[in-house]
Amino acid sequence: MSGLAIDVQGLNKSFGAKHVVKDFSLQVKRGEIYGFLGPNGSGKTTSIRMICGLLKPDSGRGVVLGHDVIAGTAAIKREVGYMTQRFSLWEDLTIRENLEFVARMYGMDNRRAAVAETLKEIGLEKRKDQLAGQLSGGWKQRLALAACMLHRPQLLLLDEPTAGVDPQARRDFWEEIHGLAAKGISVLVSTHYMDEAERCHRLAYILYGKLLATGTPDEVLHLFRLATWEVSGASDRLVALAPRLHGAAGISHVTAFGNTLHVTGEEEAALERAIAPFRDEAGLRWRKASATLEDVFIHLMQTAGKDD
Repeated sequence: MSGLAIDVQGLNKSFGAKHVVKDFSLQVKRGEIYGFLGPNGSGKTTSIRMICGLLKPDSGRGVVLGHDVIAGTAAIKREVGYMTQRFSLWEDLTIRENLEFVARMYGMDNRRAAVAETLKEIGLEKRKDQLAGQLSGGWKQRLALAACMLHRPQLLLLDEPTAGVDPQARRDFWEEIHGLAAKGISVLVSTHYMDEAERCHRLAYILYGKLLATGTPDEVLHLFRLATWEVSGASDRLVALAPRLHGAAGISHVTAFGNTLHVTGEEEAALERAIAPFRDEAGLRWRKASATLEDVFIHLMQTAGKDD
């Protein structure tokens, strides 16, 4: 059996004249948590739907869990759990009723036993008779994950699963994901959160349908030799400073991080020359800093350009 859960090459998908995914290739190992990043409209969801058999690629090839990505879509669907961006279960049914309905859709044997076991594993047993519509965002997320896991998939495809939930729920969710990966389940998860990206074993960054970067978080972080300075001060001073820095020679981008600005450039000497006129201004504190994953992804967005 291949050590790869996903191995696809050159996938393309267009909707009318819009080329949404362009020559997309991806390899995800079994038991690996693979982060999938990119801005809205970059082609992440379309790529995920091709991988799980919901969309047929216009061209390309590959296998998912040993099944052909074009000819074996029915088999792929049986072995993959797909969690959509929006909660898609039935709000007027209880947690238990939702899972029993999903089990019937999969034609599962021993449905009641499977539902009971999943309720216990995902921590929903005490809430099993609560209506799904009455759940908070975090508990809805947990229910959606339970529905994905009910048929014991070997691959989870999670499309921005933590959007709109509180920090504690996000932390609990990621502990659950790492527990599943430790059991050999592969996970491809799209996210906008940089702290979540750092929790993944490897990352892929997609923009305008093209895969721009892959690697471990540390490898992606060092794709560019970015120089970064951090400037702090009163919020009104920083708001006034940012537009003065934007576009200056030697400065690639200026990004607000709480009560600081990250000023980033491709060459350290050029960046230091660019910020020199501002270093002695009253009320501003400057210090050399390390580039973050977010700095790298912003740099990728700004330098990749968009095809005509």
